[in-house]
Amino acid sequence: MTDTFSLLFVAICSIVLLTYLVVVRKVHAFIAILVAAAFVGLGTGMEAVDVLASMQSGMGNTLGFVATIVGLGAMFGQFLEESGGIDRLSQTINNKFGDKNSQWAVVLTGFLVAIPVFFEVGLIILMPLIYSLAKKSGKSLIYYGIPLTAGLAVTHAFIPPTPGPVAVASILGADIGLVILFGFIVGIPCACLAGPIYATFLAKRLHVPVPNHIIEASHKKPKELPSFGSVAALLTFPLVAILVGTLAKFTLSEGVLKEALLFIGHPFIALTIATIACFKVLGKKQGLSSEQIRNIASRGLEPVALVILVTGAGGMFKQVLIDSGAGQAFADVVALSPLQPLAAGFLIAISVRIIQGSATVAMLTAAGLMGPVVQELAFSPSVLALMTIAIAAGATAMSHVNDTGFWIVNRYFDISVKDTFVSWTCMATLIGFIGLFLVLMLGLFV
Repeated sequence: MTDTFSLLFVAICSIVLLTYLVVVRKVHAFIAILVAAAFVGLGTGMEAVDVLASMQSGMGNTLGFVATIVGLGAMFGQFLEESGGIDRLSQTINNKFGDKNSQWAVVLTGFLVAIPVFFEVGLIILMPLIYSLAKKSGKSLIYYGIPLTAGLAVTHAFIPPTPGPVAVASILGADIGLVILFGFIVGIPCACLAGPIYATFLAKRLHVPVPNHIIEASHKKPKELPSFGSVAALLTFPLVAILVGTLAKFTLSEGVLKEALLFIGHPFIALTIATIACFKVLGKKQGLSSEQIRNIASRGLEPVALVILVTGAGGMFKQVLIDSGAGQAFADVVALSPLQPLAAGFLIAISVRIIQGSATVAMLTAAGLMGPVVQELAFSPSVLALMTIAIAAGATAMSHVNDTGFWIVNRYFDISVKDTFVSWTCMATLIGFIGLFLVLMLGLFV
């Protein structure tokens, strides 16, 4: 089976099969992606042994990069959480901004906290702060809650080392440093517009009181919190190191300095240094034993196993699409169509997101289909980074009842399904479409 129509038909059928397994049959995303990948290979006429080799290659190539970054990021975030670093960060930022600018303090806190921890964890940790602000001011919980979720959602989608953009960047071959740079450029306006500005508009029309059953943070706070300076330094070091390494890659001539900056600025090394520093600054200096430090690090790894496996399966799906020729057929169609490739990545991601709910699956599916496109059209490093952001934006928008994030916000805000649509779904959709607009604008200049 080599004609373009047949290859495209099999690729489309694989997405339908993936959606059916996840949505209707409630099959875990990891298994569903494996089945879809095998379906593409066999459906396009590949030999069974070649299908298996392609699947193994895709899994290994993806996880060799993603698993290391996600694992280090998980340990790093666990230390910030259990040491009280996140509490110190939120308290200091809120105190510095004052009551008048508390919305901006909240969105900034969410934006920074989501760099080392998952969206759900950040929301659970910071909701007591939101309850406190709303109770103190008498304003709608929406006034503070939407800025928090906007900050968390933007960073979770756009800025490595969170798993989504790391996985998409790996599949597309995008430079992580450029993804971080463009993630900040696109993410900050998205967080501001979909956060404080939209929340101020909505809170005047939708008053949500603090729930009677105020939910406390799940972890025990230490007696003495670490200093704000140490937490800020630990948080910003890996991002700055990666960005400096990226700048060195494109601006410096060959030599010892460039080699050193590239080494330190590689995500593996930057995150390893930051994680070891966490062991020292938030561990030893806080009086923790080596065994306690090891246990905290291990707890951080526990929730990321499924994320890593699903991400690896996405890389497997991409590789089978390439090796079968189905991805090339899709690339040829995109290349000949009037649709801008950045917009194509966004549309695929948002379509999968609407149908089956998972942002991760939406990102991986879109990246798998766009992988051959970026190889065929030989995009610049900047466009590859923007493609990563465009796919993440599409996978963020249109969160509704088939997304776990929808129900987490629904329960913590204690609001109706209708009000969750008006607040959370609209906020996420604003992030997605504002992100697409900014990506397309940036695409005109790179």
